[in-house]
Amino acid sequence: MTYFLPSKIYDCLKWLGLIACPALATFVGVVGPVWGMPYVDATVTTINATGLLIGALIGASAITAKEE
Repeated sequence: MTYFLPSKIYDCLKWLGLIACPALATFVGVVGPVWGMPYVDATVTTINATGLLIGALIGASAITAKEE
């Protein structure tokens, strides 16, 4: 299969979208209020929205993949 995104970028974005963004959002949501971080809700929402955007990009790449 040939993807719109190069393989390394695809793998990196997949890891970011599936593992890193949700983990970071959870961490900020739990630890942020304890440390008095301002705008925790907005920060968590932004991180989750970024993860969704990454997922959409890699999904589009998978849909447009061409058989070799």
